[in-house]
Amino acid sequence: MIFALVVLAVLAAAVALFVSLKRRRDREEIDRYSVSPEQLHALLGSGQPVHLFDVRQPLDLLAYTYIIPGSQRIDPNDIEADPTLIPSDQDAIVYCTCPSDRTSRRILHQALSLNFTRIKFLRGGLAAWKERGFPIEPYEKPFRLDTALGGVRGHS
Repeated sequence: MIFALVVLAVLAAAVALFVSLKRRRDREEIDRYSVSPEQLHALLGSGQPVHLFDVRQPLDLLAYTYIIPGSQRIDPNDIEADPTLIPSDQDAIVYCTCPSDRTSRRILHQALSLNFTRIKFLRGGLAAWKERGFPIEPYEKPFRLDTALGGVRGHS
């Protein structure tokens, strides 16, 4: 019985350590590979060249029918199939509307694994940008909704 309690305590400590290390890694990732809406706004206003990519899922685009001016929308599945859609040798910022910037982080991790060094994600995504009152514009281009039946054309 005592042995089982010791093993249980060791497992609980290991889980707590794992969670703590993951949280620290996530914080470090945010600090190193993200920009705030204010930083992005300043960067765009500076005239410094930067590629801005809207990597939202198609259904998210139906819910939020606007983009940040100057951004290019690319389906995240297209980027995963062809990472060269994002330049590896130029500054690039991706954004989405997912909780915890999930899609942006997925694209970021893929790019980092391919040795892209100049990519970041917009912390808080499109919602944080809009909350600050920074400019948005309607997204009016056709896009594909992927379904089990094949591609269905959508338009906002």
